[in-house]
Amino acid sequence: MALPGSVSTCLSPPVHYMICKLGFEKKDIYDINNIVSENGEVCWQAVTEHLHYLESDQSVDYIKSVQSLGPVCESVNLHFKSLTKDQFVVQYAVWFHWTNYTELFLEVFDVLQYARATEVALSLMKLTSCLERALGDVYLLIGKDCPFLLRDLLASEQLAVVFGQDVMDVLRVFIGSPYGLNLRNVLWHGFASPQEIPAKYCAMLLFLTAGLGQLLQTYLLKTKYILVHRPYVTFISLEELVAFPGKYLTFNYLNHETLCVAEELVQVSNFVFKSMVPFWMAALTAFKQSRYADCVILLLPQLEAGLRLLFTTTNKCPNRLLTAEVNFCLVDYDLMLKNHLDNEEINQLPSVLEEPAMASEFLWDFLNHQEGPRIRDHLSHGEINLKTFPRELANQIVAFAITLLCRFSSVDEDTVAFKEHVIIKPLMTCASCYRSQFHPISRLKKQVLECMKSIHLWPELPTVSEAHVQAVKGLEGNTETSSLILKMAEILSQVQQYLPQDCCSPDDPINSVVTERLLVKLCDKHVCTLYSPRPVLEVLVVLRKICTQCHQVSEQVIASIELRYKQWMKKTLRSRQRHNYLRMLNSIKFLSPVLRLILLLITLEVINVHLVCKKTPSDYQQYLKFLKSILQYAENLVTYTSPEKNKWDETEELTNKALIKIRNFSDRKLTLIQSAT
Repeated sequence: MALPGSVSTCLSPPVHYMICKLGFEKKDIYDINNIVSENGEVCWQAVTEHLHYLESDQSVDYIKSVQSLGPVCESVNLHFKSLTKDQFVVQYAVWFHWTNYTELFLEVFDVLQYARATEVALSLMKLTSCLERALGDVYLLIGKDCPFLLRDLLASEQLAVVFGQDVMDVLRVFIGSPYGLNLRNVLWHGFASPQEIPAKYCAMLLFLTAGLGQLLQTYLLKTKYILVHRPYVTFISLEELVAFPGKYLTFNYLNHETLCVAEELVQVSNFVFKSMVPFWMAALTAFKQSRYADCVILLLPQLEAGLRLLFTTTNKCPNRLLTAEVNFCLVDYDLMLKNHLDNEEINQLPSVLEEPAMASEFLWDFLNHQEGPRIRDHLSHGEINLKTFPRELANQIVAFAITLLCRFSSVDEDTVAFKEHVIIKPLMTCASCYRSQFHPISRLKKQVLECMKSIHLWPELPTVSEAHVQAVKGLEGNTETSSLILKMAEILSQVQQYLPQDCCSPDDPINSVVTERLLVKLCDKHVCTLYSPRPVLEVLVVLRKICTQCHQVSEQVIASIELRYKQWMKKTLRSRQRHNYLRMLNSIKFLSPVLRLILLLITLEVINVHLVCKKTPSDYQQYLKFLKSILQYAENLVTYTSPEKNKWDETEELTNKALIKIRNFSDRKLTLIQSAT
């Protein structure tokens, strides 16, 4: 694929002017002693007096404010450069405690002493995310439901009450408003190169953060409130986040040799803007130094920038490559991963990626799906402890980035050699085989198998002999149970043709056919997860709820059987409890096969779930109503089998009604699996 020639900047002319030039036009020199006292106390009036407002509606005039604040920022930057580390700590360290990450701000001071462009940009990204998180904690002192977007947080009345409206207006000049410098967004979305971020703005935000700490202390002393910091997001089940399996990507796989190859790819890949090369190299260096959070923070915006280049080229909208203006939609991950463009035309990006899974499914999993790690959201909003960022996650992002670098390198002998390299080839193969782990379809499959594992434990549980059950009046002969098993067999016979041929057994149809092995085989079938329409997602919500309830029933049965058996053996059960225990043992004879059957039906429906879009509105509503009736049955089972209710007598009739509904619906061939034929 031919990509456009070198692009000198991804900032549109107005944004480039705002960030790179406007704050340098005034050459005024301000005495730092009028801005900050000897002990580090910020004189806010000396800052806010540089704010300008529009006469029309008294909103902030961002152009004049940036222009006027430029020399102030320069004075602050020079002030910090004049301080030793010890002097800075003495004067300012205490005022960063409210952020819950004082060390980060001390590191930013160190970076400003040398003002290396890439390090300044990285520091600014980390500073703004940490500041946003801290401001959210302050918001929750007097507000509820902290706004998700920084611009809404900074515009909130709650923060204006704590810090003052003019102080919040100053902050919005630097971050949070698309009309201002908007430093956070242009960096986190991969628009700004290292050289385009003036160090003095990083210094000013460091200074303002200390000033906010001083104002907050005054407010807390006055109100007697206590600032509580929300806990960080933690990643559990890290094995689920392994997109590149261990046989291809162990901890030692991304070694020095691999990273050297990656550095070569950065220099030749069309996926990388030349002006952004320093970010890529810094990311790989950070990985080598085990600074995994820094590595991912640097890479995510560059992946977005590279994909934006592909997106705008393939969809023939090169004008959208640059920073979005206020009146235009920002081309970010959310837009690039959609199926349709704003004009309803098909998004061509996935087809250019050849294997959509290579980027789209991976990016949806790691960035967008609600049950996925949502790395970019959590990092950019300061929700992750940067000091403990897991290497497992960094491994995946780095490996994925390498595959994109290689995929979009120039077509020549060197590129072919890269793709066939003993280190790169396994990564390319693995990326092309990637399947979503966090789409609702994938999560439902996982739920089904976990529920089946739970039910599979039932036969292994200790119970009293069958003779005790048969001795209970009304349970001898088990005619009702036999009737239920017969109904299940009838339903199974209707779907038998859709099952693998080796899954037939006339003797014990339910327990022998609906096995864990069968469900694993069915769940292995690939189901498209990209661009799921609303009806599909609605159906998945109900199916997942059914599965959740079934699993809850199984867990309650296991707990009850284990407890009652112990009590039976110790002879601590009263007469009524013994009777209920034996009825429970009778009930699980049909509950096990009925839950297995429901799991099988769920699995068959999910592998055909996209057929729901072919149903008429009337048929769709009827189908949804049927699923909700099964959900109601599962919810009732949870209630009846709970230790509090213990209504084992009523589970039989409840199950009978549910099976009749399933059989009737199946007889009319209204299920999705039947629609497939």
